[in-house]
Amino acid sequence: MTRVPLSVLDLAPISAGSSTAQALRNSLDLARQTEEWGYERYWVAEHHFVAAASSAPAVLVGLIAAATNRIRVGSAAVQLGYTTAAAVVESFGTVDALYPGRIDLGVGRSGRRRADALVGAEAHDRTDSARTVEGVLFPAPFSQAALLESPRLAASLGAVRQSHAQSPDFAEQLDDITAMLSGTYERDGVSLTACPGAGAEVELWLFGSSAGVSAREAGRRGLPFVANYHVSPGTTLDAAQEYRDAFVPSATLSAPYLAVSADVVVADTDSDARELAASFPQWVHSIRSGHGAIEFPDPKTVGTLTDEQYRLVADRVETQFVGSAATVSDRLIGLQKATGADELVVTTVTHDHADRLNSYELLGREWGLPRLRV
Repeated sequence: MTRVPLSVLDLAPISAGSSTAQALRNSLDLARQTEEWGYERYWVAEHHFVAAASSAPAVLVGLIAAATNRIRVGSAAVQLGYTTAAAVVESFGTVDALYPGRIDLGVGRSGRRRADALVGAEAHDRTDSARTVEGVLFPAPFSQAALLESPRLAASLGAVRQSHAQSPDFAEQLDDITAMLSGTYERDGVSLTACPGAGAEVELWLFGSSAGVSAREAGRRGLPFVANYHVSPGTTLDAAQEYRDAFVPSATLSAPYLAVSADVVVADTDSDARELAASFPQWVHSIRSGHGAIEFPDPKTVGTLTDEQYRLVADRVETQFVGSAATVSDRLIGLQKATGADELVVTTVTHDHADRLNSYELLGREWGLPRLRV
């Protein structure tokens, strides 16, 4: 059986008792190893004011590109609500100038706009019951409404943008990025050339969690799209359908190209994997409760959640694929069939770096990825 490519999503997580510097060194090591193990591309997330070292994706993309040779490296995703098209194009154009043909520019809306869209979708044409398709759970969508009331979230969102700044319309920002990359950008009747940036070989991707603006814009522009099952498993099928329904062939793609992400933990046995994943619920709870991601807890010492706390994270915990390589591979095959994904993106967070490496290596071997000769 021919399987779709596998890619990596890295949050550069900081483990309890570790440091930011070590998390970054771990990311560089994981990138080098997953390149050798045959993974297609290496995505880095953008998160701010939490226990993750991925707050500056363009910088981290450059560091990882410098530490590797073949694997494509990209952002998953630059949050356009916090920046300008010029800043994005110039920074990624700089990296592309040194590592041409290997850089993916993944973009999405800011966290607040994403959450607002999911809340708005709760009342409009959304399936509110859990579904199981190809043996994979697509739970009832999680409501972001309570999270939006978090004072910490409001403070962090305010800190990453200029005071009183108004974020441009998402579609307008995409227009500007596309024009700058192609060298056709104008403002107020004046031609402006992004340098670096114009003519860069970066691939533009859109990321989204729901059947909303990101999915539609990716389709209308004929761009590849990533549906975030690992963030919002209850809206993934709707996002994928929205993308396909809106798709218009372009110079980039003649047909839709969909990637779907998933949380996975792989170990030698199912029971070993469950032990490694034992602190995942507490980590997700720190995110869902509005605190922001804490340092990833040690599963040997972590406490248990109350029933009320677990209900807040049940959809994420129950859609994490945990087990041996064969077990997780079967779950990923089901996810691919259910969504029609052309590529799968796997993200693994464990307390110990060695366990994270082992998870990716075991899965890559089971999936039949072509290992590089070194």
